[in-house]
Amino acid sequence: MELRQLRYFVSVSEELNFGRAAAREHIVQSALSQQIQRLERELGVRLLDRTTHYVALTPAGAAFLVEARQILAHVTRAAQAARTAQDTLPALRVGIIDASYDSMPQILHEAQALYPDLVIHQLEAGVPEQYQQLIDGRLDVGIGRAAQAPSGIASHLFRQDRLGVLVPRGHRFADLDTVPVEALAREPLLLAEEMKAPEFNQFTVEMCRAAGFTPTVYEGTVDSVHAASALVAHGRCLYCVPSSCISALPGTIWRPLTDPVSYYPWSILWRATDDSPHVQAVVACARSMSQRLGWLTAAEQATG
Repeated sequence: MELRQLRYFVSVSEELNFGRAAAREHIVQSALSQQIQRLERELGVRLLDRTTHYVALTPAGAAFLVEARQILAHVTRAAQAARTAQDTLPALRVGIIDASYDSMPQILHEAQALYPDLVIHQLEAGVPEQYQQLIDGRLDVGIGRAAQAPSGIASHLFRQDRLGVLVPRGHRFADLDTVPVEALAREPLLLAEEMKAPEFNQFTVEMCRAAGFTPTVYEGTVDSVHAASALVAHGRCLYCVPSSCISALPGTIWRPLTDPVSYYPWSILWRATDDSPHVQAVVACARSMSQRLGWLTAAEQATG
């Protein structure tokens, strides 16, 4: 059975005249008649009663007409959906860890200037979840520390972000220009939600251990930097964060950490097999912005 046979049958059923139906379908009448006969043979039922003077639907033909119209309508909708999808503006699905961090918004702003018609969807997810969504194809680009990136995920380090500590106003650290890491040993430290940012927690704990102590971990948990800053502002704990988010955290004071000076590594993440122009544009923007703003320079000088 072919779609054209269904279309021919519907035309004959609506016109009840083979001549008019043939003209409507732009074929000769004999060819139309042959296709209807072929359809009836394939179905094994008689769809039309016809003589030289009239054409009428049989009961089987009337039932078949209802279904044939629905099939043709579905095909029309499917074709329209395909055309719509082809005409849809390009979209990019980008993972972010927390809306407070400013690196990815700056990169995406630059990418948007290169591709004004690009539709960008920002999805908040921890780095482990971003890895899985990149592999599954639910994300196109991610951001995070790439130390534990699985195979199949490409990365580009674009920023070494100075790490500091958030303290409440009036805290003894608030009047210092910098805070030695070892001074945190006597303070309760809030860590990120483990399922969301295990790599950041690991970085913080390793920094403390390098300074000679294991941190006293505040027992509560939060799922955002803003929520963490609220706890800090109320004097419940301190929180280590990179410099890239401090402008979005009113009510607290950020002081850079020293001994050791620490930099949190941010990388652009994407599927290694994805060479689409929009993904590569984001990677290129991260690279050029890093060079222009010196996002790697301070750390290189500190270790040089």
